[in-house]
Amino acid sequence: MPYETLAGRTAVITGAASGMGAATARLLAAQGVRVALLARRAERLEELAAKITADGGRALAVAADVTDQASVDAAADRVHAAFGPVDLVVNAAGVMLPNPVDAGRVDEWQRMLDTNVAGALRVIRAFTADLVAVAAEGRTADLVNISSIGAHITFPNYAVYGATKAALTYLSASLRTELGPRDVRVTNIEPGLTDSELAGHVDNAELSGQLDGMFEALGGLSSDEIADLIAYTTSRARHVNLRQLVVLPTRQA
Repeated sequence: MPYETLAGRTAVITGAASGMGAATARLLAAQGVRVALLARRAERLEELAAKITADGGRALAVAADVTDQASVDAAADRVHAAFGPVDLVVNAAGVMLPNPVDAGRVDEWQRMLDTNVAGALRVIRAFTADLVAVAAEGRTADLVNISSIGAHITFPNYAVYGATKAALTYLSASLRTELGPRDVRVTNIEPGLTDSELAGHVDNAELSGQLDGMFEALGGLSSDEIADLIAYTTSRARHVNLRQLVVLPTRQA
């Protein structure tokens, strides 16, 4: 579906090396959006940026680690130098590392907190001034956070992951009270089962098998379908804020 109103905008997309982030970058670029691609895997970003450019779009690959403040700040400097102010931010970087809490996987807890919560906050900190300034000029400004249905529905062994996504959902709601009065839209998207690299991070064979079984029984959304939802949301008239969208495979709903 074409979204002509997106043409000419400038987006920052985290987690752009794969999955929902990469799919969103491809779709937005195809609609005439300048896209800054942020992720840790520089080679993957360069490949995606080259593909977007070959297809007639504009893309900037910026290797960045959202768990590191200096890395995010340096990335913001590069984006501003290349594209100027940003009017669309998509926080798609995330990790899902399920395990029983009594397994005591502090390493996994910290990684999810640093990426899913603090990482999103670092990116928001880096670009909020842009969004506010753009909105003050009468243009459209969007912050999109990718949360999860796990923010609301509990699953055994996913307690810490779900807690990080619940925090992101709450953060999005609270940010609307701060940014909405300044005409900056905040959208929180909560996908259910989605085909991405998140499942590949799971290091518990039993839980990995359960996840595979859920996909077989219920089906899953594609990353392209989540990207389409992001494009639809951010292409609405600037006074319309689709604030929270829960999107699930029909059999999971």
